[in-house]
Amino acid sequence: MAYKRILIKLSGEALGENGKLFDFGTIDQVASALSRISKEGVQVALVIGAGNIWRGRQGAAKNIAPVNADHMGMLATVVNCIAMQDALVRAGSNACVLSAIEMNRICEPYTHRSAIAHLEAGDIVVFAGGTGNPFFSTDTAAALRAVEIGADAILLAKNIDGVYDSDPRLNPDAKFLKDITYQEVLERDLKVMDGSAITICRDNHMPSIRVFALERPDNLLDVIHGMDVGTTVHP
Repeated sequence: MAYKRILIKLSGEALGENGKLFDFGTIDQVASALSRISKEGVQVALVIGAGNIWRGRQGAAKNIAPVNADHMGMLATVVNCIAMQDALVRAGSNACVLSAIEMNRICEPYTHRSAIAHLEAGDIVVFAGGTGNPFFSTDTAAALRAVEIGADAILLAKNIDGVYDSDPRLNPDAKFLKDITYQEVLERDLKVMDGSAITICRDNHMPSIRVFALERPDNLLDVIHGMDVGTTVHP
């Protein structure tokens, strides 16, 4: 097995898009793959974005005060995390939601000790509420939590199959990058994760970020089994 402990970052759009709040078929497929990974002995943590529910700096919501918009986005991540927790339990795994924002009747408050205890007990841990602070994205939350729990890697499951030197949806000549360093990502302003997330990974020597497509949920298993999928970002 390539990893002992991983943190997986899912976009909100992975759970539902094109006008659909939740694509429960996809959610169940992802939960099934995560459950299989956990049952193989890998400790699994998860951060989920909120893009299927809330994008508070875009469209009609752009006039909302940034702090309020970000608070609404953090709450939206909790909704997504509860949906994934439910799917994980139905897939046969123990799962818990730990929130950076205390809401004890819905989920547990995040602490480093409780996260480690759940992981070591074999639970899949779903981190909700971002960092708990406005002006920081769920990318930054993923990097921060990965460093805090000592993850061997961040698995970045996206709607694209890896890292390119420009957006392949806009540029048909975009070049696929198989292997790249954190410093190169920052210098070339590549849209792997936001800059603060990449900086956290670089400065804290995160062993790697694996970037790959979630279109095929079994890609998660392929990465765990050491197969050469997507792009590797490293120190």
